[in-house]
Amino acid sequence: MDFFCYHRDRVGSTPLRQQLVESHWSYMDAFQDRMIARGPTFADETLTGSVHILSLPDPAAARAFAFEEPCYQAGAYRDVMIRRWRSLPDRTTPHPSGRSDDSERFLALGFTDAPTTERIDAPDRPGVIVRGELLSDDGAQVLGAAALVQPDGGDVRGFLPERRYAVVEVHRWDFGGRR
Repeated sequence: MDFFCYHRDRVGSTPLRQQLVESHWSYMDAFQDRMIARGPTFADETLTGSVHILSLPDPAAARAFAFEEPCYQAGAYRDVMIRRWRSLPDRTTPHPSGRSDDSERFLALGFTDAPTTERIDAPDRPGVIVRGELLSDDGAQVLGAAALVQPDGGDVRGFLPERRYAVVEVHRWDFGGRR
């Protein structure tokens, strides 16, 4: 089973997150073989959150992953969104071999008005790193979608079929992991 976890920072928690960076990475090292994608979100240069898409056995394991994370334990995050994840069939951009590419990347989140069983259409778009549906714990209801993208111009919101969502959020994002 795959899960989308988005830890959102408390205002002013960047110094605490910086103190805990090695603890955070060491914790994530134990899950490296299960990671689909991960990385921090930003507003300007300030950390605003941390995204992890990974395979875990069940919703209880996803909650344990999210709530045992060192920055969460220390109080750096204001909340955590945990959703089952179903990848949408897109062309994907692999993780860059080097980190010299300074192109902007984004997390786009779309939330439905109400849970639905209607699957999300996924037109193939260049620049998609990964995109998927956000589901209920049992996987039966679509609650929204998320996309990690590196657009070549254009509106980042266009990576999600906006007519489907009550709210679409866009956050600057970058690949995570040890530097």
